[in-house]
Amino acid sequence: MARIVYENRRFSNGSLAIIAHANRICEDYAEQGYDLTLRQLYYQFVSRDLIPNRQSEYKRLGSIINDARLAGRLDWDFIVDRTRNLESNSHWDSPSSILRGAARGYAIDKWADQENRLEVWIEKDALVGVLESCCPDEDVPYFSCRGYTSQSEIWGAAQRLLEYILKGQRVTILHLGDHDPSGIDMTRDIRERLQTFISQDYMRAKVEEGEIEEDPEGYNRDQLRAAGREALGRFHVERIALNMDQIRQYNPPPNPAKLTDARARKYVQRFGNSSWELDALEPTVLVGLIREAIEEHRNMDAWESAVEREEEDRTLLTAASKRWDDVKKVLSA
Repeated sequence: MARIVYENRRFSNGSLAIIAHANRICEDYAEQGYDLTLRQLYYQFVSRDLIPNRQSEYKRLGSIINDARLAGRLDWDFIVDRTRNLESNSHWDSPSSILRGAARGYAIDKWADQENRLEVWIEKDALVGVLESCCPDEDVPYFSCRGYTSQSEIWGAAQRLLEYILKGQRVTILHLGDHDPSGIDMTRDIRERLQTFISQDYMRAKVEEGEIEEDPEGYNRDQLRAAGREALGRFHVERIALNMDQIRQYNPPPNPAKLTDARARKYVQRFGNSSWELDALEPTVLVGLIREAIEEHRNMDAWESAVEREEEDRTLLTAASKRWDDVKKVLSA
């Protein structure tokens, strides 16, 4: 626990009550292996009817939490900022230590022999920690879109996903976003832009492979269209959260829909004047939704076979690290 007194501060009874609630909430999540962003903590307060759902209350909570940490009343490890991280090189004490690290981190592509290939995309950087807690265990890549995904990222993703499709796999993007005018539209935007790149680049690849014939008027259009349909038949974007059935089930606190959003009119016609943020769902719920979606696409026999091969290779690397002096003699001979 990292509770350190940097400043002596006096708190009102109301602020002390907020700090006590924050500690109970954060301790509960820490026991489950989760930390929280300030936004997630705020929604825990709102869902428990501890504070009203207003921007002014979010700012007030942030101020109290900041003062509480400085005064040593709240653990520094409870609240995280997932949008800012230090990057640095890895270092090792010896060749044997890097072999031990390689053994611990060694992994094969356990989806290589699967019929399906998955990626998990999430709207907000602040929720990447949820993906970090489950996607690595499932060997599924994950990505923070940070709102509407840039054209560069969409194109790069299309090239990556196309490689899987050309190998005969089906590809599915599992998307999570807010239930508001832009958040709903982002799923459509991802789907349509990826479809454009994947279908056209798939046709181009088939031309280069000689599978589409050229006639006096150019490449056979029927074959091109068939190839485009074939590519799109192997690609899907599946929105797994936040959806209306989940809103009805978990009852997260609503926000007014942003009527200034260009997409607001259609959203209001379809869903009404309220919107909901993904952050309002508990991390355990989000993890459960992600794992359930992954299980629906995974062949467990192929998965267990891959896990067994991976463990055999890891055992060999571990043995090599323990006998580094012998390995060094062989390589130096």
